[in-house]
Amino acid sequence: MNIFRLAGDMLHLVAILILLGKMLRYRTAAGLSLKTQFLYAVVFSTRYLDLFTTYVSLYNTVMKLFFLATSWHICYLMRHKNPWKASYDRENDSFRIRYLVIPCVVLALIFHHRAYHEYMEILWTFSEDLEAVAVLPQIFLLEYTERTDALTSHYLFALGAYRVFYIFNWIYRYVVEGKLVWVSLIAGILQTLLYADFFYHYVKQVVRKAKDKYDLAH
Repeated sequence: MNIFRLAGDMLHLVAILILLGKMLRYRTAAGLSLKTQFLYAVVFSTRYLDLFTTYVSLYNTVMKLFFLATSWHICYLMRHKNPWKASYDRENDSFRIRYLVIPCVVLALIFHHRAYHEYMEILWTFSEDLEAVAVLPQIFLLEYTERTDALTSHYLFALGAYRVFYIFNWIYRYVVEGKLVWVSLIAGILQTLLYADFFYHYVKQVVRKAKDKYDLAH
């Protein structure tokens, strides 16, 4: 494992902890898209089908279990348990996810690695494609309602930064190991581009707040 992948994994972990921390501490799901959380749960479920058949390392297994458990737990809270169910903005979380899922299924069927367990490769490719666009319902919800709290912003920033470091990871592996998975690289670049506008406004907001605090202190 290289430093870029480790940094990406830690940022992904931080993103989930920020999200769960907000939900459990403030007992609210306000501003969060259940559709995005459901898509991430599908991503992890289709990607980690080898969890109990192929052992890589304790680190790998623990991370897979963590992302599977937390993603489905978040969906469960927002869908079935109050106060999270009551605070979830169902009306405005209206992005039609079939327009994301169906193209990803088609792309996975066409572009995937040929292997003995071909269906596993198709599902893995599908998970990579879907992860690239899974954040769209969340972004649309925030832009539509124009309500973005600090914790939700931090969650999205950490999530986007995780994908940026994974792009560096694939570039590093290509340079050092001569290995490159084009599906992962292209999906990572696409997802990073989707975050571009959010990154700009996030950094602008952070800089403005830092400047305001500096002016107050002096």
